Amino acid sequence: MTEWSYTVKIWAIRKRDYRKPYQLRWKVGIRPHSESFLTLGLAESRRAQLITATREGEPFDVDSGLPKSMVVKERDISWYDHARNYIAMKWDHSPASTRRTLAEAMATVTPVFVKDTKGMPDARAVRRALYSWAFNKNLWNEETPADVAKVLEWFKRKSLPTSALSDLLLARAALNAVSLKLDGTTAAAGTISRKRAIFYNSLEYAVEAELLADNPLIRIKWKAPEQVVEEVDPECLPNPEQAAKLLAAVRDQSPRGRRLVAFFGCIYYAAARPAEVIGLRRRDCELPRRGWGLLRLRETRPRSGAAWTDSGEAHDKRGLKHRPRRAVRHVPIPPELVALLRWHLTAYGTAPDGRVFQTMRGGLVQDTGYGEVWAEARSRALTPGEFESILAKRPYDLRHAAVSTWLSSGVEPQLVAERAGHSVAVLFRVYAKFLKDGDEAANAKISARLRQAG
Repeated sequence: MTEWSYTVKIWAIRKRDYRKPYQLRWKVGIRPHSESFLTLGLAESRRAQLITATREGEPFDVDSGLPKSMVVKERDISWYDHARNYIAMKWDHSPASTRRTLAEAMATVTPVFVKDTKGMPDARAVRRALYSWAFNKNLWNEETPADVAKVLEWFKRKSLPTSALSDLLLARAALNAVSLKLDGTTAAAGTISRKRAIFYNSLEYAVEAELLADNPLIRIKWKAPEQVVEEVDPECLPNPEQAAKLLAAVRDQSPRGRRLVAFFGCIYYAAARPAEVIGLRRRDCELPRRGWGLLRLRETRPRSGAAWTDSGEAHDKRGLKHRPRRAVRHVPIPPELVALLRWHLTAYGTAPDGRVFQTMRGGLVQDTGYGEVWAEARSRALTPGEFESILAKRPYDLRHAAVSTWLSSGVEPQLVAERAGHSVAVLFRVYAKFLKDGDEAANAKISARLRQAG
């Protein structure tokens, strides 16, 4: 760890009878330093550098005796190498979906930090080489295709030193880059925010590595586009009657549909995320013959792509979203879902590892597969007008429908948030319109209480 000091004393240059006769001496803290030069001009130039650094308030490295700006320059590496170091630092502790996001952000800003664009390959070739190879640590030991290797060699030659990012205009150019999609149109606000946060953290890592004196983004007046309010649109939510018709249409359309009716039931009746249902195991289901049952959700299996997971499988295996790795969410389930799950387990059993849901070949349920079944169910269960609308457009809308049903039934928001796996803050933000529906009832209760007091 570098030790810095602001206590610096610089002496006059002295001449001695040596091969390099002009000696500059200075002290940082209590540590003496010296450097010899062939000419007086060289010695005076270095002395002027040190004096300027002290006047500008720079800290000095006690070991080398140099001001921070000079230390940073000596340790400098290219942005391309720093970005790969940053990916390597984050990789092992990041889920597959985060790895993809990290690679995407680094692939977006890296083309900005080049000496010139002469000979730069086209945007799509650059994107493929950087996103899929340069910033995917899983492929670093694999043989790189010749066309990709050519692109990466170009970036190794052309990449600016990381210290160049102290130029605020250069850092701002990177912010402009994260604001655009590959086709030049403006990116979604959420995408911009994520990429900007990753870029900011990569610069913080550069500061820690002493490649930059400070994070230049702190000094830039740049405002990210405002986030779109995440409220759920009531128009997309099926009511209980429509949901029942949709589940029946799933069941009746094909053998694949029959395997998935309880899957969609878990999303609707338990407000489970699809990735949570994919990871559901029999031992985590309490399914009594009568009355309410219970699901213990403890695992999620999001599809991230085989290139980004440690297992090489398309689905990652991780704990619940935004929860500690071993967290468990207990969700009481109504008799309707209990019956669906009991029927499903009787008909299909479980996968070898105990998973409730599996494909006809015993694999993990795929989003493409259940998406096709859901699209067919909509065409069968909905009227032409409803089918053309956004009503239940995605399977995930069943989860939103579940949460809105709980809220409209008068369940306390804190309990709804706990069962849905949300924070209360997210619940109030995303489902604000459904919470507002309770204003009249709340006002009536307050008025009744005030009348009692009067």
